[in-house]
Parts: sequence; structure tokens; C-alpha cells
Amino acid sequence: MSEKINFLFKDCDPTAANDKKLPTSAFLVEYLQDGITKFDIVTSYKMADIFDHYWDNYRSDFKNMTQTKGTMNPKLYGNQPKKTEKKGKS
Repeated sequence: MSEKINFLFKDCDPTAANDKKLPTSAFLVEYLQDGITKFDIVTSYKMADIFDHYWDNYRSDFKNMTQTKGTMNPKLYGNQPKKTEKKGKS
């Protein structure tokens, strides 16, 4: 099932969700692993896929899922602008 979701950050600081350069489809997920609270930032085409992944893996240790403050178009996230070479006069 994890093929449907994209992990942007695993076991990260929850303040990373405040980054406006994240895509609008990014979610901060809070869960417990071995009694320690962990946070991931993930994206998916469907929010239900994210929930299903964490519910299947953590059940009662799944705590919360909130949208990040990202404002970037998901289609443009991670794309680097093409470098153009300047043509000199010959």
C-alpha cells in the first residue's frame, strides 16, 4: 500500500509542516512507534491512502493527520527549473 503514498520527510520535526514550499497535498502524520511519538510528512493523490497506510501499520498508535501549511502546486513540487545556456556573440 505504501506505493500510493510519497514520503517527503520521515521521523521529522513537526515544525517542518510550517514550510510554505511544501505541496498543498502534504500531510503531517503523528503516530507512536515503540512508545515514542514520531512525525512524517507525506503526500498522496487521495488522503484516504495515507490514512489506510498508517492505520494498517500502527492501528491504535496512529494519533493524528493534519494538512501542512504548504502552498505549492503538487504538480510543480520538486521540479527544478531548466537551465538555459546564454548564447554568446560569435
